[in-house]
Amino acid sequence: MEMIRGWTVFLTLVALAGGWGTAPLHAAEVPYLQGRVTDDAEIISSEVRSRLGDMLEAHEDRTTDQVAVLTIPSLGGESIEDFALRVFEAWQLGQRDRDNGVLLVIAPQDRRMRIEVGYGLEGSLTDLEAGRIIRNVMAPRFKAGDFDGGIEQGVSAVLGQLQDADAPVPQAAAGGAKSRDTFFQGPDLGIVERILIGAFIFGIIGLFTVLGVVTPGMGWFLYFFLIPFWAMFPIVVVGTTGAFMLLALYLVCFPVAKVIVSRRPWYGKAKKDLKRKGRASIGGWTLTSGGGSWRSSSGGFSGGGGFSGGGGSSGGGGASGSW
Repeated sequence: MEMIRGWTVFLTLVALAGGWGTAPLHAAEVPYLQGRVTDDAEIISSEVRSRLGDMLEAHEDRTTDQVAVLTIPSLGGESIEDFALRVFEAWQLGQRDRDNGVLLVIAPQDRRMRIEVGYGLEGSLTDLEAGRIIRNVMAPRFKAGDFDGGIEQGVSAVLGQLQDADAPVPQAAAGGAKSRDTFFQGPDLGIVERILIGAFIFGIIGLFTVLGVVTPGMGWFLYFFLIPFWAMFPIVVVGTTGAFMLLALYLVCFPVAKVIVSRRPWYGKAKKDLKRKGRASIGGWTLTSGGGSWRSSSGGFSGGGGFSGGGGSSGGGGASGSW
């Protein structure tokens, strides 16, 4: 029962960390709508800005669809989905009775972008197609430092899709598919969110890993017990490839560290004390064999049967990406 309680507390804390990590520290303000192209990040040349304005105006005259481009230096820790939705609602893109607006947001410092699509255009510009435009058209050019080309070609692809929903979306360039699963590509989080969530997750499973290494007897139980944690939770921070690499390191390094530590005199003494006295002291912590608990000299951390601790509108359609 104590082990189950500890497990429940751990999952609760991780869930809370997810909530804290996704909260913006200094959310960016919604910029003033300067026109069809609002370049607050100053990454678009005047020539391209003029061409984009003419292109978007001509499209609106033909279809009444309102497409706008916004660049902002940084999101201030906010997710690009939340920011794009706030801008979309503030700017009220699209006709009131048609909800036919589209917003392209680029945040160069965060290396994030999003195509936010109004309700009325979700059939013409689906999430899948918006994602392909981001990955295949915009991201490769942004990686090469060509913001003018990436934005102009991205807008052209969006307009082409709106004018003909059956038009093919450009495919990824040959040899570029492998870049989609980079070490840090995982859930759609900014660098600040990854740091906050990573500090919590790795702090918790790292602490339990250290306890497993230095604990006689119960340490090997913790080794197997923590495998699913090392397999799944790091995905939130470093993506699937990064999580696989960390799991492999854990599977190899834990036994090696355990063998090295087990040869230390204090480890042997602690093991004998547990057998003879039912308790042992390790680094200022007291380990009792009966309940398998750790207790510090201040009584700040303990558990029984295991370890435990305390502690126009848019409906969000579209796609996000990074480069």
